[in-house]
Amino acid sequence: MIDRKWIGHQLPAAEMLVERGRLRFFAKAIGETDPVYTDVEAAHAAGYPDLPAPPTFLFSAELDSGAVESLLSQLEIPIAKILHGEQSFTYAKPVCAGDRVTLSAKITDIYDKKNGALEFVVKTAEARNQAGETVAEVRTVLVVRN
Repeated sequence: MIDRKWIGHQLPAAEMLVERGRLRFFAKAIGETDPVYTDVEAAHAAGYPDLPAPPTFLFSAELDSGAVESLLSQLEIPIAKILHGEQSFTYAKPVCAGDRVTLSAKITDIYDKKNGALEFVVKTAEARNQAGETVAEVRTVLVVRN
């Protein structure tokens, strides 16, 4: 069983520079066809200062930083036992190419179901841009199969 002492644990901040090339690659990878995500002129015409990040893009910031691997190591959870339970994003303002985003995450809950056969780790992260403005809240639920 995952020790409940981890509830409230703050993860190391994850920082990323949002780059056009990466946004275009991500949009292509998820099958996004709206040119606002790949064409700067279309983004400008839609009122964005540069290419906007697709809604699920911020999830990649923590993955890239190694924070998720570190968390799994600290909680002593083998990656082979992990399932992606859910994720949600609440945006306060758009994230666009050229922004530097910092995600500060913490574990907000740990619980189990089916007499411990499944354990759930709930993590929430606040994303702030280079001006310190909150741009989004990201909620992730990891499922551990025991």
